[in-house]
Amino acid sequence: MDDLAAPVRLEPVPEPPYVYHYVRPRPKVVVKRDLLPGLSVLLTTSIFGMAGAFVWAWLAPPQTKVASPQEGVGFQPYGVESYHRLDALMVFVVIGLGAGLVTGIAVWMLRQRRGPVVMLAMTLGSLAAAALMQWQGGKTVEGRYPQPATAQPYDVVQFAPQLETWWGILAWPLAAALAYGCCAAWNGLDDLGRRLG
Repeated sequence: MDDLAAPVRLEPVPEPPYVYHYVRPRPKVVVKRDLLPGLSVLLTTSIFGMAGAFVWAWLAPPQTKVASPQEGVGFQPYGVESYHRLDALMVFVVIGLGAGLVTGIAVWMLRQRRGPVVMLAMTLGSLAAAALMQWQGGKTVEGRYPQPATAQPYDVVQFAPQLETWWGILAWPLAAALAYGCCAAWNGLDDLGRRLG
């Protein structure tokens, strides 16, 4: 009973030593310094639309049609050749997605220029490249598949592939922005690693 009534003596707990934590200032978006590199990224990216146009013109399947025996009807698709209308668009979209993925990763490698200015320039350049790819690709396939001046009934003629919608040009810029955004999300640094370049 006496042991329970004895006062308990508490030893003072030593305070931990003070540790200084340096808080790095949050980096700001650099605009003025990135304008010229951004313009260079925009122009360089848009030039690659020419290469994409020639790849599409080489891969896109032509549409085989047969001259109709009826007067004024023209040409009709042979069998299931009308499916090549969709095939031409899908080949265009796949080329755009691949080019966008390569563009996004290549621009991300410009470590000292990472940021929203270069990303916006890359996206606009990719949109211009896709538009150039559609325009130049249409001109190139017209040269590959010339049309005869006259056709007899039941003549088989290959028509150049055509892109009947402009929605396909969105594949390149969207893939480029997605690839760049995924790289930025994976990085996790406030300045995206610019100071390490």
